[in-house]
Amino acid sequence: MAKCLVTGGAGFIGAHLTRALLDRSHEVVVLDDLSGGFADNVDGRARLVEGSIVDAALVDDLFAAEGFEHVYHLAAYAAEGLSHFIKRFNYTNNVIGSVNLINASVNEGVECFVFTSSIAVYGAAQVPMTESVTPEPEDSYGIAKLAVERELRSSHRMFELDYVVFRPHNVYGELQNIGDRYRNVLGIFMNQIMRGEPLTVFGDGQQTRAFSYVEDIVPAIADAPFTEGARQEVFNLGADVPHTVNELARAVKEAMGVPDHPVEKLPERNEVRHAFADHSKATAVFGPTGATSLEVGLERMARWAREHGARRTPPFAEIEVARNLPPSWLEDGE
Repeated sequence: MAKCLVTGGAGFIGAHLTRALLDRSHEVVVLDDLSGGFADNVDGRARLVEGSIVDAALVDDLFAAEGFEHVYHLAAYAAEGLSHFIKRFNYTNNVIGSVNLINASVNEGVECFVFTSSIAVYGAAQVPMTESVTPEPEDSYGIAKLAVERELRSSHRMFELDYVVFRPHNVYGELQNIGDRYRNVLGIFMNQIMRGEPLTVFGDGQQTRAFSYVEDIVPAIADAPFTEGARQEVFNLGADVPHTVNELARAVKEAMGVPDHPVEKLPERNEVRHAFADHSKATAVFGPTGATSLEVGLERMARWAREHGARRTPPFAEIEVARNLPPSWLEDGE
């Protein structure tokens, strides 16, 4: 049994991870500012501390008081496309906040720091993306994630802080914030259906992604500090089978029971066209992960979404650069 901190534990993946750690008999403290997560996502067996990783004093005090053995860092504002237009916000939350946690981990003797990065670090690399590819991120979010990966590597050399990095991709499932209009296309589609709005697809919809069911990726993250061969390594994590956005739209409509729901094509936006990864390295260390089919995963998520209903989608209020911002991202969403 270990004492663990989960940042972003009121969010989507963080809430599932918190539950997995508790089921493994670990003690869990969740740190979350509730900007993208919900307090009722947090398992009642964990203790929720409401606050931001950007608050260095809060982070330092929390680490000094709790004596964490393992840190699982999932807190981030993970909107790749929007990150071009909110650079200051992106780097403050995703880099400076992470550095606050790394500093505290070094100062308080944390044994292992587990970081959820992203395949956004690869950019438009040859697919399937492998960990041996030289990262060339094309958006500010990917740049921020890569910076933290490198800071962890540096902190291990200088201070012997052990770490494990995961690059998950296109994760979906229950507890996802379907009201977020800038990320998580599956949730966006389900929310649009429940709000009676057409599904919005950027460009021709032939972009490809491999969509990963959350329960398939969480076990490896939870077990990382305790798994031989995991420390000081980087792992892709997620599903193997890519789908186009058009295929995804059809699958979501079927799962939601509205096969004839309309689709609206919007102007193409600046994004990586094809992104899916190789997972042989993770399989070699953690063993085979779950392989929930898109159909089964969507059925589970759709059932949960219908039970919880649609969410309002207000636009992001702190746009820093408006040039080339997709017009649909400025609409009120009421």
